[in-house]
Amino acid sequence: MIKIGNISLPSFPLLLAPMEDVSDPPFRAVCKKNGADLMFTEFISSEGLIRDAIKSRQKLDIFEEERPVGIQIFGGDEEALALSARIVETVQPDLLDINFGCPVKKVVCKGAGAAVLKDVDLMVRLTKAVIASTHLPVTVKTRLGWDHSSINILEVAERLQDIGIQALSIHGRTRSQLYKGEADWTWIAKVRENPRIHIPIFGNGDIDSPEKALEYKNRYGVDGIMIGRAAIGNPWFFREVKHFFATGEKLSPPTMEEKLTVIRQHLRASIAWKGEKLGIFEMRRHYANYLKGIPHIKSLRTQLVTLGTLSEIEAVLDEAAKTATHEYSTLV
Repeated sequence: MIKIGNISLPSFPLLLAPMEDVSDPPFRAVCKKNGADLMFTEFISSEGLIRDAIKSRQKLDIFEEERPVGIQIFGGDEEALALSARIVETVQPDLLDINFGCPVKKVVCKGAGAAVLKDVDLMVRLTKAVIASTHLPVTVKTRLGWDHSSINILEVAERLQDIGIQALSIHGRTRSQLYKGEADWTWIAKVRENPRIHIPIFGNGDIDSPEKALEYKNRYGVDGIMIGRAAIGNPWFFREVKHFFATGEKLSPPTMEEKLTVIRQHLRASIAWKGEKLGIFEMRRHYANYLKGIPHIKSLRTQLVTLGTLSEIEAVLDEAAKTATHEYSTLV
């Protein structure tokens, strides 16, 4: 069993990565149903929270059925991060995570996210400020370093553990790589093998199949795996990984009917969270990912992204489910 503060997780947990415009409550809900053990919100700007920015505040929404769940914040100012930590605590998540890994320009230019990797002393001060401002367990997600010539994850892990973080998630790329090239898990393994490190170390990057998940689990000795892009449009990935761990066999991929059922669940959760108009609109970005690789799907996808009411969309989903059932029966 893995412990983060008072949170008890399975002996090798699968974490859903915080992903901007993806890891909202409706998406987290379908991932939870399919085996994710620990969820994180989309990252939230500390300055946005303090300004009472509507989008930032909405990202604080968490629901009992998705616990345990962590809220992730980012920023480059000690006072702002400390204040945002106190705001986060009011909604009672299970933990608070600090993002020191986001590589996108709009975040890095503000001296936040992966930019903090250039100044470990600053990272320590920022983290200390958060820990001092909350009773929640504090964790961190980061990268190997700013670029290949300045990989400093070994120092980062020791110093952050020494000031009180309770888990560390490491994406196996530098900031300069963005999301290109292959994630280098050997550095993650070096952190895990360090005899001074006693907090859980979670690996992240390039886990796109159950076979790879098991291979990296065994090869690099991490305490769990954080899954990001592989879960987009594929929340079944968590159960597939767990099944492969337990049996060594691959689960059959979800049928068209299963995909349509989860699309419906996701859609209804989106509407329940944001209301019909906005819930339908925000769901549109997910259909292509759910239906990727299915032949002759263009017409269905076009209808899903243009219809404007739940009843219209559910009628289309019902018809698609009937078609899928008929096609299966003719095959057998």
